[in-house]
Amino acid sequence: MTADAFSLLFVTFLLLGVLARGGLMLRQIRHVRARRDEVPAAFAQDISLDSHRRAADYTCARMRLALADTVTGALLALVLTLGGGLQAIHDVWARLFDAGGIAHGTALLASLAVVGWVVELPFGLYRTFVVEKRFGFNRMTPALFVADTIKSTALAALIGLPLLGGVLWLMGAMGTLWWLWVWAVWMAFNLLVLLVWPTFIAPLFNTFTPLADEALKARVEALLARCGFQSKGLFVMDGSRRSAHGNAYFTGFGASKRIVFFDTLLAKLQPEEVEAVLAHELGHFRHHHIFKRLAVLAPAALALFALLGGLMQTDWFYAGLGVNSAGTAMALALFSLVLPAFSFPFVPLASHWSRTHEFEADRYAARQASAGHLVAALVKLYRDNAATLTPDPLYSSVFDSHPPAAVRILRLQAQGR
Repeated sequence: MTADAFSLLFVTFLLLGVLARGGLMLRQIRHVRARRDEVPAAFAQDISLDSHRRAADYTCARMRLALADTVTGALLALVLTLGGGLQAIHDVWARLFDAGGIAHGTALLASLAVVGWVVELPFGLYRTFVVEKRFGFNRMTPALFVADTIKSTALAALIGLPLLGGVLWLMGAMGTLWWLWVWAVWMAFNLLVLLVWPTFIAPLFNTFTPLADEALKARVEALLARCGFQSKGLFVMDGSRRSAHGNAYFTGFGASKRIVFFDTLLAKLQPEEVEAVLAHELGHFRHHHIFKRLAVLAPAALALFALLGGLMQTDWFYAGLGVNSAGTAMALALFSLVLPAFSFPFVPLASHWSRTHEFEADRYAARQASAGHLVAALVKLYRDNAATLTPDPLYSSVFDSHPPAAVRILRLQAQGR
């Protein structure tokens, strides 16, 4: 392949991806707005017209912001590649470090991450302090936002910089099969994060207190016994510090597994509804969804690292993306920029797989708790979280990780009790 052909291929895929994403987002906006003034019959008794309109407006506001974010991301990719931005960053750091060395490569990749963060920052601020605030969800203060940013940056530097340096060393020292070693490190790192996140990292951002409601605790422990789930503890997280949205999840694996309830969730649901929501989350555990995803991601990552190993040996890969400085760090940076453009066709497959997992978890919850209580909990969560009840079917099939509300409720009602 020639450099010009690869440039054309990259721009074509990038443009088609933006057009596809943008077109689907506009479809979602039109579809939701057209149904704004009528609550679906299945929800008419539980969700008011005002709540339905609020959900429609919230969905459209988020879609408009996501559309702007998508276009900006594509423009940034062009500026950094064919526009010469990445080459310029490379040249700046080459004045301080030996080009091609680990220090230079780490600085290049860290700079790329900083540029992406700076470009994304206005969208994050607008999302939090305008959209979420307008619809009554935001509880984040500017001071807390700054504190979170400082902590996240410190963690990224403390963990990310040595990791980048280690990866670059492996890429340079392990010969043509470096990608096999880097893949092994990547897998080990992901498993390590799963192990240490609940105990060491999450508490830096939130306060976790043991579940104090004895009646709810007894109900939950009985559910855990039925499901054969061993947990290190039941905790309540102060999610209300940042948002009015509610959730529940389990995290970690092995001896570090713990169950976490958002305080906002406990404030909205009855004990039997909390039990049903937790039964759904335990369904993901019982069906081994996390490890199934890892089982797919692991060989996919191996294939991608192997692909990068081949691409970085070609001249057209660099020249076709607007750089004239070949090297391990540059190849890794370019690959991270162009991969999203070529991976869009896999998005609907991943979404479909995720929805399949949600249906499996729902069926498990209906057996271990109550389908009726899970329905009641979901309806409350749809209402309180302003989730649209009328998504565009095509948009939903491509992007949504959870089934549409009406489809999900109908299946649960068919499963009885």
